[in-house]
Amino acid sequence: MSTFETTNHRRGGAFRFALFDVGFRPFFLLGAAWSAVSLALWVTVLRGGLQFADAYPAVMWHAHEMVYGFAAAIVAGFLLTAVPSWTGRPGLKGVGLAALAVLWLAGRAAMLASGTLGVPLVAAVDLAFLAVVFARTAAQVLAGRNFRNLPVAIAPGLLLAGNALVHAEALDIAATATLGGRLGVVTIAMLVALIGGRIIPAFTRNWLSATGRGGPMPAEFGRFDVAVMLLTAATFVAWLAGAQTVLTGVLAVLATAGNLARLLRWQGWRTWREPLLWILHLGYLWLPVGLALMAASALLPAALGPSTALHALTAGLMGTMMLAMMTRATLGHTGRKLSADPATTVIYLAVLAAALLRIAAGLLPSYYLPLVAWSGGAWLGAFALYLLTYTHKLCGPRVDRG
Repeated sequence: MSTFETTNHRRGGAFRFALFDVGFRPFFLLGAAWSAVSLALWVTVLRGGLQFADAYPAVMWHAHEMVYGFAAAIVAGFLLTAVPSWTGRPGLKGVGLAALAVLWLAGRAAMLASGTLGVPLVAAVDLAFLAVVFARTAAQVLAGRNFRNLPVAIAPGLLLAGNALVHAEALDIAATATLGGRLGVVTIAMLVALIGGRIIPAFTRNWLSATGRGGPMPAEFGRFDVAVMLLTAATFVAWLAGAQTVLTGVLAVLATAGNLARLLRWQGWRTWREPLLWILHLGYLWLPVGLALMAASALLPAALGPSTALHALTAGLMGTMMLAMMTRATLGHTGRKLSADPATTVIYLAVLAAALLRIAAGLLPSYYLPLVAWSGGAWLGAFALYLLTYTHKLCGPRVDRG
């Protein structure tokens, strides 16, 4: 059974616990909670209030948990919800979904206790989660012959490979942790480029039409978008190869221009009245910002290191787009009106502030620690407010069905 009933004294009726009804519910909840907790631990480490005494250095643990802990949970929640809808195949729910959530939790606990458990066991437990998500996603896409979404099905496989590269360094097999972390980041960035390129203009068109706003509509996904995505992928491949060269810089400049052009074609400035929409446009803006910083670090390595671009793609693109998607999907898939309340707007402003402060920390080394602390506080506030505002929606039934 995926649900149970308990007395709801406030309404005098029964409350149906629905956390394991659909894939996004447990993983949005757990991912948001872990994002806040893990970042709080990291900021405490930076300020000297905590030391890690385990097999993974603190920096490696932080990078790993933000990508393969938090972000992997959100990606899994999205895929476990979207892929069954695309393919017409049954979604994971009930005991199976709960077991997968426990497996993800086991990975987080194992990473914290790696000094006791040993790296081989930690790696096996942590890798198992993405292996299951990849196998299930690929099987559903292939069984449903939904080949249009095959690149989406490959994404958890790339995340699995990147995660394995991180663990390979901890196992003293090869110095591949940096490559593994970057592979996870660019995989998620390309997911945003693909899925965002479909839904952002579509959602914008729908809203403009529904609200009676005339004029030219946002461009539909087409050959231009495919060309820009291929250029972006080529840039990321060069970056993964560690090539801080003129070629990487030129590719990044071209990819920046292409993604800015995509964004302009979607007419985001017309959505300023609806936070659920403008956050998608601002979230996507972090992709060309990250690419521009990547170009700067490749062409002017003495002036800017690669970590600033990395944080634009993580704190900026990943954090903003994930919260944008988490809030919208939670509202839509629980039968609620697609409109942002004041708390949701504050969530968006907080995550944008967190990203800006983290980028500023890389550009202003004299103020690095306070800026990182303020960024961490804003990030923590954004995800804590998401939990405060959306937990009951994730745990309760759809309001239009009961």
